[in-house]
Amino acid sequence: MERNNGKNGDAPVIAIDSVTKTYQMGEVAVHALRGVSLAIHSGEYVAIIGASGSGKSTLMNIIGLLDRPTSGTYAIRGQEVGQLGKSAQADIRNREIGFVFQRFNLLPRTSAQAQVELPLFYAGITGPKARRRAVDALTRVGLGERIDHRPDQLSGGQQQRVAIARALVTQPSLLLADEPTGALDSKTTAEILDLFDELHAQGLTLVVVTHEHSVAERAGRVITVSDGAIVGDALAARPAPTGTAANGFAGAPPALSPTGTAVAR
Repeated sequence: MERNNGKNGDAPVIAIDSVTKTYQMGEVAVHALRGVSLAIHSGEYVAIIGASGSGKSTLMNIIGLLDRPTSGTYAIRGQEVGQLGKSAQADIRNREIGFVFQRFNLLPRTSAQAQVELPLFYAGITGPKARRRAVDALTRVGLGERIDHRPDQLSGGQQQRVAIARALVTQPSLLLADEPTGALDSKTTAEILDLFDELHAQGLTLVVVTHEHSVAERAGRVITVSDGAIVGDALAARPAPTGTAANGFAGAPPALSPTGTAVAR
């Protein structure tokens, strides 16, 4: 079923129009993106899939405000952001987008709670309020009993949950996950995908960038990128979750209500 990029007449959270990205490699121009247009709305669960070199990573970097387009426009919740200065983009990125990466990027001798508090420090939130929000975020991903554990005391799946809690603690509009299961075994991958299902059911907007069809199929919408262009954008027939995402998670209240919307990569 082909996707119509409109949802109940609401403005999209992510709106990309005719975006190109060209890199100059010596005398050779490399066209990483070729006129990409895309809209993602609040509450969507979107997977962006493509082979290595397809342009999906470039698209993710532009959506995440880690790079800027050569031409075209990019708006987040109606605000043009593609050509803002680095400082303004950083402010919007920190406020609107939570990142999850393949490598967990955790500090080695730091507790889970302190890891999750770190983005709040940069947002000017400290003290009891930061501690309470960090504990709420860790509880939300099923780690309420492990807030004092260091990375070397956690499994790979638990470390990725800490990274997800860290991405959620600022209450972003969008969770942008780049190959989030790439370093995990199949059982732990299923647990993390179940967790994404739970977060989506709570209203979170998710964009997952992957090269694995089994991961993409868990989303509600699959966007296929090839040779710098979107070659497919369709609703997915989602398989049933494999089980409870984390110990105690299924019954945990949504302690952090995300403010809104979506993103693509």
